[in-house]
Order: sequence, then C-alpha cells, then structure tokens
Amino acid sequence: MLQLTDLARTLPGPPPRVLFERLSLAVADGECVAVVGESGSGKSTLLNCIAGLEPVDGGEIRVDGERIDHLDDDAMTRLRRSHYGFVFQAFHILPHLSLMQNVALPLWLLQVPDAQAEAQARAMLARVGLGARAGDVPQQLSGGELQRVAIARALVHRPKLVLADEPTGNLDPGRAADVLDLLLGQIRDSRAAGVLVTHSRLAAARADRVLELGPTGLRDITASIAAS
Repeated sequence: MLQLTDLARTLPGPPPRVLFERLSLAVADGECVAVVGESGSGKSTLLNCIAGLEPVDGGEIRVDGERIDHLDDDAMTRLRRSHYGFVFQAFHILPHLSLMQNVALPLWLLQVPDAQAEAQARAMLARVGLGARAGDVPQQLSGGELQRVAIARALVHRPKLVLADEPTGNLDPGRAADVLDLLLGQIRDSRAAGVLVTHSRLAAARADRVLELGPTGLRDITASIAAS
C-alpha cells in the first residue's frame, strides 16, 4: 500500500543537514510500522514527506501504486482527503462541533451526503466505544476520549494509509496503552497501512515492525525491541 524508494531529504544550511537518504520502506495492507529515532532525526519530516506536506530531494513515494511525490498541490490535497487518515499528538478536535460532526468532517470534504456521513460517523464512534457520546462537545471528554475521537475521524472514510505522529504523547501510560491498542486494532481491521512515529519504544513495540530512523535510512530493530 505504501512504497518508499531511495527517499532523500536534506535541510538547507549553512551547512546543509542530511536527515535521510536512500530510505526505502514497504508497508502492506493491515500492517502498522513504528518509526523511532533520536529527537531531530527527521521522524516527523518523514511523515510530512509521505503526506506531501514537505518536498523530497530524491526518490519515489507511491500510495496504492500511484506515484505521489511529483503531484501538484491540488492533486495532493484531493489524494490526502480520499486516501489518508491522520492522528496527531494534539488531537486537533474542533471545539465548536459535536463529536459526530468532528468525525463526519472527512466525509463532508468528500461530499458524502449528510445522512450517510452522519450514519458512518456514528458507527465509527461506536467502534471506538463512544457511540453514546455522539452529541457531546469535546470539552466534556478526557484526553484519552479525545484521542479516540481523533482515531474515529482518521478512519471514518476508510483511508488506505494512516499516519500517526506521537498519538499518545499527551496521555498517561494507562490511557496511552489503551489508545495504541485501539489505533492498531482499527488499522488492522480496516486493512489500512499505518505508519506510527513515536519517541516511546514501549509504544513502538505494539506495532508489527519497529524501524529506527538514521541518516542512511531505516534499520529494523523489531527483534531488539521485543527482547528488551
């Protein structure tokens, strides 16, 4: 579902700083890969490149077989709306909308009819354990509940690719574990491909594979994480 080939990204100087080069990765349907690395290693930049929010300096990015690194802004925006789901550390839940309306937003952007969008949003909230809270506003929820809403919103339009940037960074360890289990379970059930960026190796260990990002690319450390 996601294929990166010889990807390169250098930050302008002086002096220029190579974040990564010759980076290659394949993520299958229903698989979630965790990317770890030192602060400043380029983890979030890698996600931004995959999302088409930052340019790459070389290599190819393909989503569902389509090369995306050369698309113009309008084409990339359409692709993000239809193919991508995003989960962020800061939730980004809109405070003036109900939970149902927050979750329905990706469907409305895709011009899904209102009744269908509402039905899908309510069904997705039920899948994350918040079916009875659809009419509530975000201020009534805990941090863990807000992240559940963010997961529902990311998956409601059945994206092919889910990108998660430190999705449990604002949660206590107990809530973080529950949210990660929910996120990874929903990615697998939806047969999406998932890329999770995290500083936490405990969080990363829940993914199918754990890759460490460095200047020469990604190194598979799944075995060492499982043994630690």
